[in-house]
Amino acid sequence: MKEDQHADFQQNFRRQILKNFETDNNGENISEIDEGLADKLTRQDLGPFVDGIENIIKTTCNETFKQYTSVKKHTKGKSVPWLSTELTIMRKRTNALRRRYQRTHNNEELRSNRKHQYIEDKKRYQAAIRKEKTNSSKQHCTITTPNNPWNEVYRLAAGKTRETLTLTTLTKPDGSRTTNIDETLQTMMDHLIPEDSTQDDTIQHKKARRLANQRINTLNYQKFTLNEVTQTIDSFNPRNAPGPDGVTGEILTLIFQNIPQTLTVMYNECLKRGHFPAQ
Repeated sequence: MKEDQHADFQQNFRRQILKNFETDNNGENISEIDEGLADKLTRQDLGPFVDGIENIIKTTCNETFKQYTSVKKHTKGKSVPWLSTELTIMRKRTNALRRRYQRTHNNEELRSNRKHQYIEDKKRYQAAIRKEKTNSSKQHCTITTPNNPWNEVYRLAAGKTRETLTLTTLTKPDGSRTTNIDETLQTMMDHLIPEDSTQDDTIQHKKARRLANQRINTLNYQKFTLNEVTQTIDSFNPRNAPGPDGVTGEILTLIFQNIPQTLTVMYNECLKRGHFPAQ
């Protein structure tokens, strides 16, 4: 990230904080904003606050970093599927030979030789075009979907039609065999994804269910200190790829520089209340 982007990111981030959380501060003292957000966080619902911070980060990134869209290049004239790079090179060479032959005026023998060379090269170019057109037509007939009628016509003419073999038989637990594709799929689903029935639970399964439904006891947890959070964020490698949320370590560092107390309180409140956001 460039230096000017650092300043733009911090400016946009502070403006979004003031806009979304409706603080009384005018944005000049970020420390006061940070203290106010940290105090507000302890007295309100944690979910909407975390979602608000996430939306602020996304909006700030979109405002700071320009997203360039690829511009589709329009080819001159009509584009054809059989026009390859080799044909383009041959066409340029043929045009160059034609111009050289037409510009030769003072020497008739040289003009005749260059004309003959141009005609021979033009014949090779036209033969290559016919070959590419034929190959393109064959490829079009073979890669299209079976719903295309021309595909079936080509296969019939070439003698390449064949019946597709569909495996629809599986042995069921009772020893019988399936008779159609629907029964086969149902047998596969019953085997691979069985029903979650408590009657078939083993001791390990019962223990796992009990632990999953048990509320996590966070009354005696040890809070994260500001120094611990600072050391953790400073240890991030800015060159590492971001996670699914797209937030890099460098962006998180800039955010923490603006609202360190708010992030520290937010981490502690998540642990205290047992609230862990999906993203």
